[in-house]
Amino acid sequence: MKTISSFMGQEHRHCDDVFVAADQLAQAGDWQAAQRHFDTFQADMARHFAREESALFPAFERATGSRMGPTKMMLHEHEQMRVLMMQLNDALLAQDEENWAGHAETLLIVLQQHNIKEEQVLYPMAEQVLRDGAGRVLDEMAALG
Repeated sequence: MKTISSFMGQEHRHCDDVFVAADQLAQAGDWQAAQRHFDTFQADMARHFAREESALFPAFERATGSRMGPTKMMLHEHEQMRVLMMQLNDALLAQDEENWAGHAETLLIVLQQHNIKEEQVLYPMAEQVLRDGAGRVLDEMAALG
């Protein structure tokens, strides 16, 4: 049976893989291919954020009665990642190896830490507090693309 944790964890791994491919291409100086992979990564991340921000987080907040818990931190980290993705896109357009490398390393660290928090804390908590409603939330997230 598919769970929020398995569905979203699989999506984390997919996004990570696409980003690593873009990074490797940029490091090799294949800027056009890196841009294509990075565009895919950004689209995949936008879909992932939409699933959390429009379905999972609101359901979790309703179930817990709080908007000040882990979802607040996750939203803050989403904003950090959006800024880093804009900076990476600028570095790609400028074919700027140094800026790409610095921002890519930072984003990779933020992504890894963020994914761990979601996979080890938020998703299991959501499944617990949503109980029977977790399947409905999972269906809502899947319907978003």
